[in-house]
Amino acid sequence: MKGGYYLMAIIAQYSSKLARLFGKSSGPSGKLKVIFHDFPGGAEGFELMLKFCYNNGSIDMNSSNLLQAHCAAGYMEMKDSVLGVPNLLEQTEKSLEEISYWRWSELLVALKQCQNLSTVLDYYSNSMMLEKCMDTIVGRMFLASEASPCPSTCSTDSSSGGVRFSCDSKSTESIKTSSFSSRPCWWFEDLVFLNPVLVEMLVRSMITRKLEHGLISRFLMYYQKARFSSTIDVSEKIKILEMVIDMHYDMEYYHNSSIPFKTLFGILRISLSLNISKSCRHKLEAMIGSNLDQATLDNLLVPSPYGISYLYDVKLVLKFLKAFLRRGGSVVAPTRMKKVASLIDLYIAEIAPDPSLRPSKFLALATAIPDSARDSYDELYHAMDMYLEVHGQLSEEEKVKICCGLNYDKLSPQACIHLSQNTKFPSKSAVQALISQQSKLKNLIQSTPATSPLLNGSSPPFCFTNVNAQKGNKDKSNDQVVLYSSTGDFDASSDNERLKAHLQGMQWRVMELEKICKKMQTQMAKITKSKVPPNSYARSLPKLCS
Repeated sequence: MKGGYYLMAIIAQYSSKLARLFGKSSGPSGKLKVIFHDFPGGAEGFELMLKFCYNNGSIDMNSSNLLQAHCAAGYMEMKDSVLGVPNLLEQTEKSLEEISYWRWSELLVALKQCQNLSTVLDYYSNSMMLEKCMDTIVGRMFLASEASPCPSTCSTDSSSGGVRFSCDSKSTESIKTSSFSSRPCWWFEDLVFLNPVLVEMLVRSMITRKLEHGLISRFLMYYQKARFSSTIDVSEKIKILEMVIDMHYDMEYYHNSSIPFKTLFGILRISLSLNISKSCRHKLEAMIGSNLDQATLDNLLVPSPYGISYLYDVKLVLKFLKAFLRRGGSVVAPTRMKKVASLIDLYIAEIAPDPSLRPSKFLALATAIPDSARDSYDELYHAMDMYLEVHGQLSEEEKVKICCGLNYDKLSPQACIHLSQNTKFPSKSAVQALISQQSKLKNLIQSTPATSPLLNGSSPPFCFTNVNAQKGNKDKSNDQVVLYSSTGDFDASSDNERLKAHLQGMQWRVMELEKICKKMQTQMAKITKSKVPPNSYARSLPKLCS
């Protein structure tokens, strides 16, 4: 017992923590039992500390044991010098100052030590060792990406004032070809062993050092693929994928990076089979949505989750749309908005034949795009036609709601004619389409020069009137709009067949007027060239005549 007392006294000279505990004992005859449940590095770390104490403050330190020694010194409070000899903590810190001269393989060994010693990460995750090691590794990456040196011989002489380093890891020593030396991703394979926590720390350091974001993204995807191929643990895969999503989100939203759309959808496909957290899923949806104008129809055709009856995941596409509109707001470029509108119309046409698709989802997609983003509603009309054909059991009220997604003023004359003859659509929609075309023609005729022989002494073939306005009725809630023919041969009390015949007659008149307008445009262009002075310009005709 007496020998043990003096051995403990030797250790207490170097460790302030043990000295305090040792001072509580009653001398050589007293009993003292000390148990360290959470000693950094376990038995190996404790043995390393003992060697230092019993060897009069001297130990051979290298990259494989420096981290253990540094953390053990911090845990045991080995700070003060003993008999003029620097204590263990001071010696490890001095060794860390030379980390910039370590070889690449030594840096990797140090990182493995950080990862393998879980207690070290718990208590000293922000230690000088880990920070310096990360910073040095990222510095090597940055220099390699700037100068593209050969990884097997990328060293300079310290005497010349340069930074001395050597990338002689096992994976790089075997590569001698010049083609490899020009690859900026030579270090990808060397860092696959890191766990997601250390990879996140490494990536944040890379972002701080302004390493090219495209290279960081490629590394993250390489890391994810390599780790997924070597592990079958689902929880580990979820941690890896969530880390990859978080890092991409930080680069895009906080560092104005542009993540390739192909990369984002690659992550999405992987996430569909994993139960990642809601926050990560929302981040991924936001990134994809903000770049929705880069998507293709195939990208959006994502199968519905298990338990959902309809074929494609419409809810997911709606989230993409909301993210696109929310992030862009009113500053979205018109070209981008029109591309998204065209894409969504194609998507609606693709999902319209799905018999399980509810009317509410169909209408939500149709009305999600602002009206200004569509120059024409013909594509949406054809998609509605297909949807109503497949869903023939819908009530009249449901059909009317679906048709609310149409802007009849932006339907072509051909689409209006087809709609008026389409029995799948409610009769109210057919009348609205014809009213819209009548309004266009009325504006067209009013804007046509009065010298036209076609319009002299003639009146529009069809007119609108407000019945209550003519009667002097001020109750606007009872207003009625009546469509009638100026020739007097339209009978509002006729049966449905006669009404349909008159509507068809109106449609043909619309087409005839369009042909006349085109002829007038040609004639006026010829007259303008021959009679209008050079410094004047011809009046442009409405789009309907162009």
